[in-house]
Parts: sequence; structure tokens; C-alpha cells
Amino acid sequence: MTRRRFPIDLGRARILVTNDDGVYAPGIAVLQRVARALTRDVWVVAPEIEQSGASHSLTLRRPLRLRRMSRRRFCVDGTPTDCVLLAVKELLKDKPPDLVLSGVNRGCNLGEDVTYSGTIAAAMEATLLGIPAIALSQNIEANHPCKWSTAEHHALPLIRNLIDAGWPSDVLINVNFPDVEHDRVQGRAVVRQGRRKIGDHLVEGTDPRGRPYYWIGDMRVDERSRRGTDLAAMTQGLISVTPVHMDMTHTQTLGALRQAFP
Repeated sequence: MTRRRFPIDLGRARILVTNDDGVYAPGIAVLQRVARALTRDVWVVAPEIEQSGASHSLTLRRPLRLRRMSRRRFCVDGTPTDCVLLAVKELLKDKPPDLVLSGVNRGCNLGEDVTYSGTIAAAMEATLLGIPAIALSQNIEANHPCKWSTAEHHALPLIRNLIDAGWPSDVLINVNFPDVEHDRVQGRAVVRQGRRKIGDHLVEGTDPRGRPYYWIGDMRVDERSRRGTDLAAMTQGLISVTPVHMDMTHTQTLGALRQAFP
């Protein structure tokens, strides 16, 4: 079914809220409140347990279970992608959502995080299903408490502004809130994806039974000083807004390879 993406009448819209931190995470409660300030028709379908780093994975080798927690709140024993797929194709198949909001993630999704993030993956799945999607994350610096109030304070007007502007059907919007109090936010910046790598640091250890293990750490190589990136926006106390294109084809290489292999 072909569905009209924009304009969206938010007051009458059906919004699906999901995440990758799990249905009990504080960030999804924040996003529920934001969504309910936009419309009364809000549904929550989220993973039963945390699925951080699940990326755009589907559960294919076992059945999935959808469990009702309250009238419009459900959990799935699967990935964020599973949640969106079950919500759109089964739970809400008679009236699919007009907008999918994913988050609010505990921790930012910047640079190469988008390739690992279950928060982004939920928005990707919605986009592939023809539904506009926004992923929202709250940055946390080391040993700081998570400033949920910053995301909650700024998400509502930002979502309204984004819906008014609209975006192409093969694009999702990635939003990150800086690790500052809500009244210290310096504004918004529409920026490109930066470059950084998670998992450069591996910790080796031995479990109580004497078996060796490796634990992937979160050491990163950041390019925070490169202007015009989501990473730079965080260091400047700005909300970063990045359009993420689903088509990952590199067109310049495509042309070069066509010439090399006529």
C-alpha cells in the first residue's frame, strides 16, 4: 500500500514509539510523553530486553512473541527491527503509523554508531516500510548522569519543525541531544555524519571457571574538531540533526567501476 508521507497532521497522527534499550528503559518513557504531547494515538512496541548494538538484524531462526503490557504498550522478544516489523505488519496493519519515533537512546549515536545502533535500525525499518522515522539519542559524557530533561524539553518543538520541513522517502532523521542542561543548549545544527570507531579496545580476562574471554570496550577515535559534523555539534552544546540516506551506493566509485568493467 502506497502511503502519503507529508504533510502529517500530528494532532491526528498515529505514532509508533520504539527503542533498543528495552521497554522498561527511562528513555522510552521520555519519548512516550513527547509523543503524547503531539497526539493521543500513541503505540509502544519495544524489545523485551536491551538490544543495544543489534543493528538492523532480524530474527529468522525462531518464532517471535508479542506480549501486551497495557492497552497500547507491547514488548517483543526480539530486535528493534522485529518490533517495527511486527507493529506495522501485524499489530497496526489496519491503520499503520504515520510516524515512527525511536529512542530516546541512553547515549549518543554519532559517526559510525549508525551502523551498529538498534535505535537507528528501528528508524531504518520504518523508512523501508514507507513510514517517516526519527531516531533520538541523549549524549552522556563519562561519569555524568543522563540528562533526560534535555531531550524531553527540546524533542517536541524539534519534531514539529522536522515534520513541517519534511524529507525524502528514502531518508531517516538522526537526532542527538548534547550532554548539557536543557537551558544550556546552544541551538541546533543540521550536520553530516562524522567519523569515529567503537570497539577499538578489547579487554581480555578469565571467568570464574578459568576460561578466557574478551570484552569489547567502548574506546573511540573521535574527530570532534572537524566542523560541520555531528561529533562537533555535541562538543559545541548543539542538537545535531543528520539526514541518513538508505541508499549506501557510492556513486563516484559506481561510475569508475562501470568504466573499468564495461
